[in-house]
Amino acid sequence: MRKISAIICAYNEEKTVKEVVTTVYDYFYDEVIVVNDGSTDGTDKILTELLNLSTLKYIALPENKGKGYAMATGVENSTGEIIVFIDADLSNLKEEHFEQLLTPIFNNECDMVLGQATETLINYKFNPFKSFTGERAMLKKDIMPILEEMKTSKFGVETLINLYFQAHEKSVKYTMLEGLKHPTKFDKANGKSQAIKEFVLEGHQIALAAFNSFNLLTKIVRNQIKKKYRL
Repeated sequence: MRKISAIICAYNEEKTVKEVVTTVYDYFYDEVIVVNDGSTDGTDKILTELLNLSTLKYIALPENKGKGYAMATGVENSTGEIIVFIDADLSNLKEEHFEQLLTPIFNNECDMVLGQATETLINYKFNPFKSFTGERAMLKKDIMPILEEMKTSKFGVETLINLYFQAHEKSVKYTMLEGLKHPTKFDKANGKSQAIKEFVLEGHQIALAAFNSFNLLTKIVRNQIKKKYRL
């Protein structure tokens, strides 16, 4: 059986992080890595209290470095062959969701699995942003080449990973994680204006990640041209 490393990155998630970590811990017997991305609320206190969990590895960054940096740090400190990323702000996370993420990887059905929460602001069946999901599984070897780029991508990290896999013609499977709830910015932010600011900031980081991945975009277009004209 291939070893699995579950990576949870948290930034000010005191309301949900304990439930997410303990749920993941109950399922993953190999390794659970939690990266605290410079939280300023009670996240650190909660995670410190969970250090008695035998397979839990806790990494506390001294300051907020961004989601991409936290994810890359988790990968660098992992020992598993398979990497599973889980967001720290989820609710109603169940064992069946982990099975949906991992089974296609174990069965060599695809190179990456993207799990979409069904309880979201946008109907998951028509969600144009489903590829930005934080719930994903892949082989560690497939993500190692872009760790340095991930560190500077911030919230655009999912865009970077998606483009990298597409550019290298790796197969991706989507799966609907029924009942899983992912909160919106309006659920978490202090007021609508703060939520809008965060939306704009994250949108800018996503656009910047795409811009900085011009070489990957070029490769994707080149691959599509070759397929179309059978070059």
